[in-house]
Amino acid sequence: MSLYAPPQQVDTELFTRLPDALSMKGEPSGWIEANKPGQHLDAFLEGPSFDRDGNLYVTDIPFGRIFRISPQGEWTLVARYDGWPNGLKIHRDGTIYLADYKYGIMTLDPQSGKVSPFLTHRRSEGFKGVNDLIFDRRGRLYFTDQGQTGMHDPTGRVYRYDPASDRLDCLLDTGISPNGLALSPDEKTLYVAMTRGNAVWRVPLFDDGSVSKVGIFVQMAGGVSGADGVAVDTEGSVYVADAGNGCVWSFSAFGVPAYRYMAASGGRTVTNLAFGGENNQTLYFIDSSTSAILKVTAPAPGLSLYSHHP
Repeated sequence: MSLYAPPQQVDTELFTRLPDALSMKGEPSGWIEANKPGQHLDAFLEGPSFDRDGNLYVTDIPFGRIFRISPQGEWTLVARYDGWPNGLKIHRDGTIYLADYKYGIMTLDPQSGKVSPFLTHRRSEGFKGVNDLIFDRRGRLYFTDQGQTGMHDPTGRVYRYDPASDRLDCLLDTGISPNGLALSPDEKTLYVAMTRGNAVWRVPLFDDGSVSKVGIFVQMAGGVSGADGVAVDTEGSVYVADAGNGCVWSFSAFGVPAYRYMAASGGRTVTNLAFGGENNQTLYFIDSSTSAILKVTAPAPGLSLYSHHP
């Protein structure tokens, strides 16, 4: 008999969907040809992140677009450029950072829409294809370098960049498709989704840039894809977007499954998630297969991007 009760299934509601006027109507894209061959996509949304005014920013990978969505669900095109932006996070100083699969880590000026390079290589070697990113309280940047890695090629990387020392450390180089990532409340643990291994790894962190005793936090099952975006709440619970099963799972800090949040859109490709809304307790997540954004009230507030702002 199981020691744990099965996770509680929770329905969600539709917050907003990409307006028809912003659909690319199946225009060609090199990213689509490589990652979604044969498909005709209107967009592929990713990278949700809220600013201090409650606006939600999302990326559109294949068409190089960044959108801002108001609290009322109104969409504005902020930028379009010749890139493949995936992850997006807003720094405590207001700068928007992008994990661009084609170019590396970029910055975005939300007023002008200008996208500029920030971190494009390590020791003159280009990245495989960066995917997602996050900042800690000290302003250090963590990001995943996924590329086309997987079970056949477990060489995906996780990096930490310290702007104070201009130091870039490779924390992991054995990742099975490293994707979303999030820090524990005490920032002693980094959680990394390994999409094609369909698991979330637990990475203990050390100040000298090293890691030790990396292990599997949760091993997921089923689906044609795997664990994608990751977020953590103030209680230490870990939320994982399931890119093959149309849902977000939540686990306790000990890896015990608690809730399964189902996409009200009916799609299966739930890619990423972010906390926002009143008290930062509303969980928003993206179903990229239907260009929809869902929302649901979570049991506890999410960790804030801005709690450490001076």
